[in-house]
Formats: sequence, structure tokens, C-alpha cells
Amino acid sequence: MVNQDLDLNIDLEEEIKKLKKKLNAVILAHYYQESEIQDMADFIGDSLELARRAKETPADVIVFAGVHFMAETAKILNPEKLVLLPDLEAGCSLAESCPADKFKKFREEHPGHVAITYINCTAEVKALSDIICTSSNAEKIIMQIPEDKKIIFSPDKNLGRYLQKKTGREMLLWDGSCIVHETFSEKKIIDLKIRNPKAKVIAHPECEDAILRHADYIGSTSKLLKYVQEDEADSFIIATEPGIIHQMEKAMPKKKYIPAPPEENSCSCNNCPHMKRNTMEKLYLCMKNLSPRIEMEESLRMRALKPIDRMLEMS
Repeated sequence: MVNQDLDLNIDLEEEIKKLKKKLNAVILAHYYQESEIQDMADFIGDSLELARRAKETPADVIVFAGVHFMAETAKILNPEKLVLLPDLEAGCSLAESCPADKFKKFREEHPGHVAITYINCTAEVKALSDIICTSSNAEKIIMQIPEDKKIIFSPDKNLGRYLQKKTGREMLLWDGSCIVHETFSEKKIIDLKIRNPKAKVIAHPECEDAILRHADYIGSTSKLLKYVQEDEADSFIIATEPGIIHQMEKAMPKKKYIPAPPEENSCSCNNCPHMKRNTMEKLYLCMKNLSPRIEMEESLRMRALKPIDRMLEMS
């Protein structure tokens, strides 16, 4: 159904540029957004880089082309600014797997633990945490926790298991996961490797261990992008959300990028359905209407800010 507020004859790109100037707005986009949105953004990055950009921006309005927890993080860091999200329903399966009430109970059952929480969570869960982390800085943060301190890591069990191996630290893991990173087929990746023997497998640490075992390199979204630019290989099998491939092709257009396939042939399950809720039309309309907005109670914001600030200090 066509939105009645949208003039079908307008040039969306030009109108978004005009609104950005009028509002003194900045557009932040995650690597998993559609390519046309990435090309409109002032800054593209993973969760850590976008959190830093949100904190540093002099803009009056932050337009976050990502998912809800990312826009929430921008609001936590910028209470005085207007933060817009093109589609308020752009959630996160990982954040949804860790409800605040259950996480609170979990913490109470394990006193004395330091709660390191992946940024893919709600503001309420952040407020119940000691330190926030991203896949880019989690290892560095864990290594700064004294050996005698017990650690709760949430909500991603796959990232947690990977970090246990990397750091040698035992951690109590929350049983959560990302629907995209759990959808990749080990059998199909092996088949791709056989058909593309020179291709390197690169994977996000949210993938299951069966996938990570086949990876030549494991890293956050931004580190995967950096790897394809620096490595000598000319082809890669990409085991993360394929939105990142747009930036890889822009950075190194002569190389070949093969998205890791999902288990089911009939679905596009390796695409994040939440990230893809944002469209150019919704981006334009949210700037035109200054809605949907991210709103937050100040007491919650202050409690959620503390573990984010600790992350930025420790990074």
C-alpha cells in the first residue's frame, strides 16, 4: 500500500539531501542496510563506530538507519537531540531473546558477577549491565576484567563461546542468538569451498561454532571489511549479513564476494528482516514528519549510559 504522505514523482535522494540540510541532520547507517541507504549516509559503520559517531556529532537531528537498539543507544548518548528511526518496528532477534525482567532475575541469581552485555540489547537490559561491548571490542574489554572476577556474558551465546576460546575466560552465558547468523549452512559452505578452492571464508563471531570452524578469519563487521581490503586473496565467502558486501565491492571492486547461503533454499534468511524494514521512502518520510522518534525516560537513560560510557572508556 502506498503511503499517502509520499509524492511518487519526487526524487527521494534530492529531497533527503534538502531535509538533511534544513534539519542540520546526520544520517548514520549500519553496514546491513540496503545499498541505496548506505550511499545516502554520512557515516556507515558497525555498532561501535556508530555509537562513537552518535556521541561526537554536532548535528541537531540524528537519523539512524539501523535497528531499534542502535537508535536507542544514540538517544542515550544524546538526550538533547532528536533521534529518528525510519521504521519503529525494526527490532533485533538477539535483543528480543533477552527480556529485561528475565535478565534481572538471572543477575540476581548470580551475585558477584560482572555483567558484560553485547550492545545488541534493549535500553532496559543495558541499564541492568555493568559494561556494554560490541563484537569489535568485546575481547579487549574482557581482558581488562580481573581474573578473580566472574563474568556474565549476554545475550549472544555464540559470540560468548567464541570469546571464551579467545580469552581463556570462563563466562556464564545467556542463551540468546541472532536469527541471521544461526541460519548459515555448514554443508553449503563446504560445498562453496569445494567449488571455490581459492576463496577464503570470513565469518562474524555471532555464527555458530560449526561455521566458525571453517573460517579463515573471524571478526566484527568492520574488521571483515578491513580484512578483504588487506588480504591477498581475490575471493571470499562471507558468513554474515550480506549488506556488508556493498562496502566490500566499493572498496575492492575487482575481488569476488560470495554470500554464505542459508539452510533453506526457499528463503532469504541470511538477510536481516529487521534491518531491511528501512527503505529510502521511510527514510524520507521520517525526516519530513520528524517521526518516528526515540523517546526515553531520563532515569532509564542515565542508568543505561553508565555501562556504555565504561565501554567507550575501555575501548
